[in-house]
Amino acid sequence: MTEKLFIAQRLTKTYISGEVQVHALRGVDFEVLTSEVVVLLGPSGSGKSTLLNIMGGLDHATSGKLFFEQLELTALSDRELTAYRRQYVGFVFQFYNLVPSLTAYENVALVTEIADHPMSPKEALKLVGLEARMDHFPSQLSGGEQQRVAIARAIAKRPKVLLCDEPTGALDSKTGILVINALLNANKQLGTTTIIITHNAVIQDVANRVFFLSDGQIANIRTNETRRMAAEVSW
Repeated sequence: MTEKLFIAQRLTKTYISGEVQVHALRGVDFEVLTSEVVVLLGPSGSGKSTLLNIMGGLDHATSGKLFFEQLELTALSDRELTAYRRQYVGFVFQFYNLVPSLTAYENVALVTEIADHPMSPKEALKLVGLEARMDHFPSQLSGGEQQRVAIARAIAKRPKVLLCDEPTGALDSKTGILVINALLNANKQLGTTTIIITHNAVIQDVANRVFFLSDGQIANIRTNETRRMAAEVSW
């Protein structure tokens, strides 16, 4: 039986700006299973990034509970959430956030030097198809290659969960295929639970399940009986 990695119970998030309250999440319930790929779809303002930030320990919920395995994330202090992120979570964002003065190898090594049981930078770059480019600086790499370096950096510490916020948002379709393939390969090789926010609806076909968010709620969850590889999707 596949284990549950995340369990959310009536999760809410309310932002207060002066006298205005913005309800980013409105009582969300869901489960995410170990090693699955989940795509979060929904319009801007539907709560996707807020949900991802709470799952990644970057933000606190207003109410409700969120469990990561046996750990109740919603009961942790900022210091404890930092330890959680460092040990268990890898992040991939739309913008690559690479250090321009460091090579691809050195950018990945930044993470491996502080992780408990990391893979080598070379191994991580090989997993995303960039072993031959490890001595290149970010300025010598294409946007897609830089994003794959960012994925290598995220997976090098062997995280249990990889949280990706619009990882193909700044890329053309051909390059996006390579980036999604890198994420799927990491999921397959390492068993890393992978959660992807995207505005590109075609990416949903690569997932085990798709969460459709609307107005701070999960409106629907769809299971893909047959998953497709990124190259098989009509971009």
